[in-house]
Amino acid sequence: MSGPEEAAKEICVLGLGYVGLPTAAMLAVSGFSVTGVDLRADVVDAVNAGDVPIEEVGLKTVVQAAVNSGNLRAQASPEEADAFIIAVPTPIREDHTADLSYVEQAARSIVPHLRKGNLVVLESTVPPGTTDGLLTDILAESGLVPKEELFIAHCPERILPGRILTELVQNDRVIGGIDEESARRAAEIYRPMVEGEVFPTTAVVAELAKLVENASRDVGIAFANEVARISRKHGADGREVIALANRHPRVHILDPGAGVGGHCIPVDPWFLVEGAPDLARVVRTARETNDAQPLWVAERTMRELDAVEDPKISVWGVAYKGNVDDARETPALAVLKALEAKGARVSAVDFHVKRFAYQIDDLEASVTDADCVLLLTDHREFCFFEPAAIGERMRTRIVFDTRSCLAHERWEAAGFKVVTL
Repeated sequence: MSGPEEAAKEICVLGLGYVGLPTAAMLAVSGFSVTGVDLRADVVDAVNAGDVPIEEVGLKTVVQAAVNSGNLRAQASPEEADAFIIAVPTPIREDHTADLSYVEQAARSIVPHLRKGNLVVLESTVPPGTTDGLLTDILAESGLVPKEELFIAHCPERILPGRILTELVQNDRVIGGIDEESARRAAEIYRPMVEGEVFPTTAVVAELAKLVENASRDVGIAFANEVARISRKHGADGREVIALANRHPRVHILDPGAGVGGHCIPVDPWFLVEGAPDLARVVRTARETNDAQPLWVAERTMRELDAVEDPKISVWGVAYKGNVDDARETPALAVLKALEAKGARVSAVDFHVKRFAYQIDDLEASVTDADCVLLLTDHREFCFFEPAAIGERMRTRIVFDTRSCLAHERWEAAGFKVVTL
């Protein structure tokens, strides 16, 4: 990786979460002077102390190096810079439309600090037309003329929690400018820290590319979940069906699960539906299928406990994926709520997630007098527990492994009934 171009030396990154903080740190160690901005005082204090508020492999080391070099500092408000990167959340509302209030707030916060020749890059995932529409309109309130005095681009993040630093460097980047010069200037920012290829394009193409990536995954997962249900109806093991179908060289079916979580896949497809509701029919159906999966898992669990009075369920894993602390949009929350609504007592166990809507219990308390272990997240720790020791504390020995990550023979040998999707 080469050093930063002369065109931009000072960068202000707005939002120090799962995307903004790694991006700010990597830019800093690439030679840029970076100011990270976050409204949360605890995040600002942690970063300035060389600490990290999220669990991510290698991130603390990079942040410490960036802070110690003097190239990274955090504060609560933006200041003048050569370039601004907006990396704030874009959640969905209950009606499945995009909530762009964080993007609007971030954009308006930098308007007083903009000067001629500045570049503003939006990394947040947004509906098509946002960059060259809402964002450009707000930034134009500075009095600077977009495409002439102010340059604006969309560079969507393409990273996976647990592999953020690796993918931040190695993945290709799509740079969508509101004009060619905006795309060129944005590419100069990312090239020093990216080993993958950089692909300049238009803003709307970049927006669509990110949404289509995640919608494609969502459709694939929905198909896998349907295969699992259909296979069960015929008395077959859905994972075996999928494994054998995948022996065909042109078939690659994904794994079924308890639902879809994370900051992208459960959210981004709705942005496509919002912009083209009459055209995005497959996308909508896939979203509805995956949104219904947690309820299906809860119902399947309760059927196993029909004969149990006042059932208690030990739920293993509330993060949306294994070995991370990320519980954003996790299907576990919907499963827990559905189980409670059906009269079950629930106790959640997770060794990574620290903040969650439900209390996180220790393993011993969770399994004591429980009637079922419901594994929702394939954290590596769960694979090392001794089934016999778990069973001794339980009232009824049932384990529902929605991720098929446990050694089922060992659990069966310990007297458990093993249930899978």
